[in-house]
Amino acid sequence: MEFRILGPLEVVVDGQVAPIGAAKHRTLLACLLLRANRVVSVEELVDRIWDGDTPHRSKATLQTYVMRLRQVLGDPSVIRTAADGYLITVDANHLDLLRFTELAAAAQSTLASGDLPTAAELYGQALGLWRGQPLVDVPSDVLHREEIQRLVEQRLEVLERRIEVELSLGRHTDLIPMLRAVTGEHPFQEQFWGQLMLALHRSGRQVEALEAFRQVSRLLAEELGVGPGERLRALHQAVLRDDPGLAPPERAPRPSTRSVPSELPADLVDFVGRRDVADRIAQRLTAGDTNTAVPLVTLSGPPGVGKTALAIHVAHEVNRHFPGGQLYVNLRGYAPGPPMSTVDALTRFLRALGVPPSQIPLDVEEQITLYRSCMAGRQVLVVLDNAAAAEQVRPLLPGSPGCAVLVTSRDTLLGLTALQGARPVGLDALAPDEAITLLTEMLGERAVEQEPDAVAELAQLCANLPLALRIAAANLANRPGVANYVELLRQGNRLAALVVDGDDEAAVHAAFDLSYHGLKPAARQLFRLLGLIPGPDFTAEAAAAVASLRLDESQRLLDRLAAANLVQQHSPGRYQLHDLLRLYAEQRTDVEENPGSKVIARSNLAAYYHHASAAASNTLSPGSVRLPVPGAGFVVTTPRFADHVEALAWLDAERANLIAAVAQAEETGPLPAAWGLADALHRYFRGHRLSNEGVMTARIGLTAALRSGDGRAEAVMRQALGTLAWDLSDYDEAVDQVTLALSYYREMGPDHAVIEALTDLGGVYGERGEVERAAACFEQALEVTKVVDSPAGHATTLFKLGTLRLELGDVGEAIRLLEQALAGHRALGRRYDEAACLNNLGLAHRELGQFDQALTCLHSALDLRNELGSSDGRGSLLDTISTVYLDVGEVAQAGEYAATAIAQAREAGARRAEASALNTLARVESRRGDHELAVHHHEQALRVAQEIDNRYLEAESLIGLADTHRALGDRTQAAELAQRALVVYRAEQHPRALARAQKALELALND
Repeated sequence: MEFRILGPLEVVVDGQVAPIGAAKHRTLLACLLLRANRVVSVEELVDRIWDGDTPHRSKATLQTYVMRLRQVLGDPSVIRTAADGYLITVDANHLDLLRFTELAAAAQSTLASGDLPTAAELYGQALGLWRGQPLVDVPSDVLHREEIQRLVEQRLEVLERRIEVELSLGRHTDLIPMLRAVTGEHPFQEQFWGQLMLALHRSGRQVEALEAFRQVSRLLAEELGVGPGERLRALHQAVLRDDPGLAPPERAPRPSTRSVPSELPADLVDFVGRRDVADRIAQRLTAGDTNTAVPLVTLSGPPGVGKTALAIHVAHEVNRHFPGGQLYVNLRGYAPGPPMSTVDALTRFLRALGVPPSQIPLDVEEQITLYRSCMAGRQVLVVLDNAAAAEQVRPLLPGSPGCAVLVTSRDTLLGLTALQGARPVGLDALAPDEAITLLTEMLGERAVEQEPDAVAELAQLCANLPLALRIAAANLANRPGVANYVELLRQGNRLAALVVDGDDEAAVHAAFDLSYHGLKPAARQLFRLLGLIPGPDFTAEAAAAVASLRLDESQRLLDRLAAANLVQQHSPGRYQLHDLLRLYAEQRTDVEENPGSKVIARSNLAAYYHHASAAASNTLSPGSVRLPVPGAGFVVTTPRFADHVEALAWLDAERANLIAAVAQAEETGPLPAAWGLADALHRYFRGHRLSNEGVMTARIGLTAALRSGDGRAEAVMRQALGTLAWDLSDYDEAVDQVTLALSYYREMGPDHAVIEALTDLGGVYGERGEVERAAACFEQALEVTKVVDSPAGHATTLFKLGTLRLELGDVGEAIRLLEQALAGHRALGRRYDEAACLNNLGLAHRELGQFDQALTCLHSALDLRNELGSSDGRGSLLDTISTVYLDVGEVAQAGEYAATAIAQAREAGARRAEASALNTLARVESRRGDHELAVHHHEQALRVAQEIDNRYLEAESLIGLADTHRALGDRTQAAELAQRALVVYRAEQHPRALARAQKALELALND
């Protein structure tokens, strides 16, 4: 089977052109052939087949196209499915594009050796493969814009080189007809006009040569408004002078012979993954977009990540682009002995290039000059493995185009990027599926199929690091099962187990040792102390805290560690340690740090997190941190938060680290940091519906408080657990925990904590429908505010009382209390509480029929919550807005807000808000006339209310069901449901709600 794309698309099978009628099938085949023997992603194929106008289910349609194309080709194995795309496997002799590239490269290599006649012949063969405009019958604008023009330019480059060779061979007269045709076809390509002028001049046709210059000058001026370039003008002057330098050569140069080195180590048989990275490196090394620069790629990554294996693999893939040979050297930058010297490396290369030992100079500068002279005119790939620094690399860089250099190092070698234009490529651990693929290659499919879970855990324990995976697979060759080895790694010293007996170099810790000991002492100390940071990542501030450093010194050392690939900056300003490197850092800490220094490091880190969290929380909600923030043993570099946006962003970014710090403080100390951090984070967790995280940290804080016997810390943690249980509608747990906290506070005497606990307890009672108990709690709290100077407590109590009055139907009093609460919270800058006041004021105005005022308050509350990024109460607020829109007849708006409220409530786990919003959506459906759907929503609300034991919402759902069944004509069912609601409301003492239930019952009985 033969493929042709340098012209109309053709597939030749058994000497006959196989028709491919469907346009999109031709586009698919063209895309694959342009990237022959390389994976083309599904995303790229979709983009090019549909020209950016991607249809629904495009990937499924693409699969169908691939299947049909395989049928047309008659050999399904030609197009293979890869992990993220497809590739077509084609031999170079069976695709004209590959053959063209090979012939052009061979011609260039032959030209470099001085064999001009053969080079001209090879260039002619390459150009003879072209049959017209490439893929002219493939309808893809994206393909023609991004690919075809590139192919045309490659052809013109080869054509220009061929003409140059022919001119050098003295064939100028024969070239004139072809050059006239070429300049007609490509009138703006000045190089061809120059070649035409030279051929005419050498043929004794000077007048025609000058006329050609005038012709191109007119053309450029008329069409482009420019004149000829400097090179063409210089040639024009030379023709005018009849410059002797333009005379034809007397004879063609004689070919010479050169040594062609081939020094690449063998490629790995079981190399897997890295396809995207390999393609990027290959594309850079073989880039033909420059005539003067030498492509340079620096491949860096942590020890054991597989840099050398990838470099050698890519070098083998691209070696056909470098007919001048391949040079390879291990510079031993990270090895037990000294690194390879420049003299040694150059001597090796010069010998490989055919320079006799007796002609190799002793002076290093002379060696560099000779090396670059030998590389001139060649196309050689140079692989510099395991470099320690840019200084090792620079003398080994060729100076002429045609060559390319690939460098591997544990360091990023940014100096080469800055001064030599190197393209840096970072390498990390394998993706999980690639790691399992590698284990499958080494252990065999049977072992993986028998113990898939164990193999997956093995990859995870090896942190997907290629060196660790290969060592583990080697050890399993002599062991009876994967699960047993996994248990050994899980239970024992993982780094000690990842070693091949009898081979000191085949050990993960040995690879880490070389990088670690290459650091200066300050960087080594910071690296090992980073192992004490418990969270998934850290900042320069946290690093400064754990190592007692100035912030600028911490940043400088982190940059050094990142350059050495011992830490990774995974996002701006945020760093992380590879899992196995974290274990290694912890072990170095155990060996090199005394117990006292570790205690200091952990204490300083906990102090930093505590101070920063308290500052952020107080920015979000002033006065929300209830426990004192202790001083630190060093100067804490606490972030400054200009506003709530910065504070919230910091808390969001650090959340996982702060939770881990709470757990570490409880486990290893200092214990006060455990409850202090839990307290500092409590308002943030509640305000953003992170109740599970809040419960977890509060329980850890409570455990620490009980261990230390700190009664106040215990009370604060119990109150935190109680309010979180309230958020989760676990009212019994909420009452129990807040009551215990209140008992302690009362023993200590009246203060703000007593007010806060009473208002929390009253809120729980009120939501559970125990109105009298709720009122009693709020009245007690108000009495305490008369003897305790607590503006925040006073405002909170007014809010809770106003809310209760609203539920009891005393709307005027409710508005008075809520407006006072709103003013108090605004004066204190407590914006979360301000939003809550606006929410309930909106409810109050709605009760009075003041719908415009209600919507103004409610939308202001929503804007404030959106500004704060708070999800706390968002579902309930959206539900309230929905009810007001329903009141004013905006049924469509009401439905949208109710549906959004349900989604928000479910996402946040706010079940009370979910039940209320379901009832609202049911009323919307009733208004639309869909009573059966309304019944469904009311029944959903009833189930939720019963699950959370919210009697008020249970009765609301029953009234809704009664009204809906009455609308459906089932008066008996409606009366029964209204009677059930009446019983609940009487028990819960809700007079306004009781009136609604009585009305529903009367309507059911009297219709």
